[in-house]
Amino acid sequence: MKSKIHHQPNGGNNGVVSSNDNDCRSESPSPPLSPNRRVLRRQRRQTLLRASSFSLRRNLRYLLLLPMIYASGLLMCVGPFSGLVGWVYVPGSVYRSPEFYRKLKDDILSDNSTALELSSVWKFKRRPKMPKPCPNSTVSSHFGLNRESSALAPSSGYLIVEANGGLNQQRSAICNAVAVAGLLNAVLVIPQFEFHAIWKDSSKFGDIYDEDHFISRLEGYVKIVRDVPDEIMTRFSYNVSSIPTIRVQAWATVNYYNGEVYPVLKEHGVIRISPFANRLAMSVPPYIQLLRCIANYKALKFSSPISTLAEKLVDRMVEKSSATGGKYVSVHLRFEEDMVAFSCCLYEGGRAEKSEMDVIRQKSWKGKFKRRDRVIRPDLNRVNGKCPLTPLEVGMMLRGMGFDNNTSIYLASGRIYQPEKHLAPLQEMFPRLYTKESLATPEELAPFEGHSSRMAALDYTVSLLSEVFVTTQGGNFPHFLMGHRRFLFGGHAKTVIPDKPKLVLLLQDMEMRWEVFKKEMKLMLGESDRKGVMVPRVRKINRKTSIYTYPLPECECIFHLSSNFSSTGNIQNLGALHPTSNLMNSARL
Repeated sequence: MKSKIHHQPNGGNNGVVSSNDNDCRSESPSPPLSPNRRVLRRQRRQTLLRASSFSLRRNLRYLLLLPMIYASGLLMCVGPFSGLVGWVYVPGSVYRSPEFYRKLKDDILSDNSTALELSSVWKFKRRPKMPKPCPNSTVSSHFGLNRESSALAPSSGYLIVEANGGLNQQRSAICNAVAVAGLLNAVLVIPQFEFHAIWKDSSKFGDIYDEDHFISRLEGYVKIVRDVPDEIMTRFSYNVSSIPTIRVQAWATVNYYNGEVYPVLKEHGVIRISPFANRLAMSVPPYIQLLRCIANYKALKFSSPISTLAEKLVDRMVEKSSATGGKYVSVHLRFEEDMVAFSCCLYEGGRAEKSEMDVIRQKSWKGKFKRRDRVIRPDLNRVNGKCPLTPLEVGMMLRGMGFDNNTSIYLASGRIYQPEKHLAPLQEMFPRLYTKESLATPEELAPFEGHSSRMAALDYTVSLLSEVFVTTQGGNFPHFLMGHRRFLFGGHAKTVIPDKPKLVLLLQDMEMRWEVFKKEMKLMLGESDRKGVMVPRVRKINRKTSIYTYPLPECECIFHLSSNFSSTGNIQNLGALHPTSNLMNSARL
């Protein structure tokens, strides 16, 4: 007989009871059961759990939707759709510095009561350590030196590199080329400089650096020659382009060079690597890092014409800084026309300025800034600290830090964008404002005109010997200079590095008082002081920072290498100066 089913509203099993259950064994219908309290409590709990589960699932859907809504909003505001929904204001995104200056001008110009002594700007000091000498085994084991004859082992072939970019990008390529030559046991041909449409400098290696000094200082480490021998060139019909050319990947490792480049060098006896910017990883064995140090701080010395004029410029800056004990501040001001255009930032020129910058970008970089995937947001560039500081902003920052109107300022810069307009307020805050053009005569500068790298070499050297260096935009120039200053000043970069995202917010606050702004600037100076003595932690060869910006601890050992520098030496021997020496009193360019 088929079992019968009775529907019990208050029973167990979800209100459905089978006639086969213990309570329903009879085949005849049974009267309704009395409500069971235990069953009722269990049913209420199940109902609550179902309701809670449903509510959680519904809320979870909303929680999952929130990130999607947020991401969509970002796309609408800063992505390709921003043009459809209009411009969205972001705090700090508008250049209001001239308005800020006009409001506080009287307070700024009259505040000379709390002048900052240049000799006491830097409070932090690196804990002194006894530098370890470079072990003899490093030289003999890795560079093929014969201990008895001091002669290098037979080379694997000749290495030709082409350095591109400006002065310090070329400097990076030269140091890396020395390191690669040591790695491959190759003879390095004096690096060639590639002419670039942006830099427009046809200078050769010997126009900027002393070739004889470069060759002699690397003797015993890497052999340097001026040209590839005729017996090699005849095989290629004296055509450099016929020499095997290798395009090395960026930041190539030691294993890459040993596995991909070395076999080609051994087979042909000569190779050419072009281009050669950033073609060697920062993490390399200590003996390769040592070569970078020697090349950068010992072997590279500016040519006699550059060194001679640079020495005069430093002497004149020291003379004009008599009110501050011969000490001065150097500012690397990146507010040239091409830099303003490249940054895609807007200042106060309106549509005329934007049109002018569009023309410059198209002329210098062709269609790079017109690609479909390229979104240009000047407001966000400013908020993120990617816009070059104007001369006005640099002036207000320095006055806020405590540098008064007696401070001598050296501007390391090319031609400033609209100089009459933008330099006027800086000159107003710092009357003792100088450039290489104002310190040198037209006749002295004539051989350097039209050669941006030679001009940059003058700026580099005058800035190197300043008591305070101020960087306003990233790039190879400040990074190399900070590293060189760390090498010379006992591990301290003595460099002001502005917190630009914070600065742009302060400069748009029209309610801010001068005293409050000064307090913020002094905190910023203190942070630069603290970071100036930082030394990255390097474990064996796992280096993530640039050896050219942070040369310690690897480069410390070359302080003990033989040098012909004396306390009365000039700038041509500056690279051999011990970092604890007083540069301003014992050395000149």
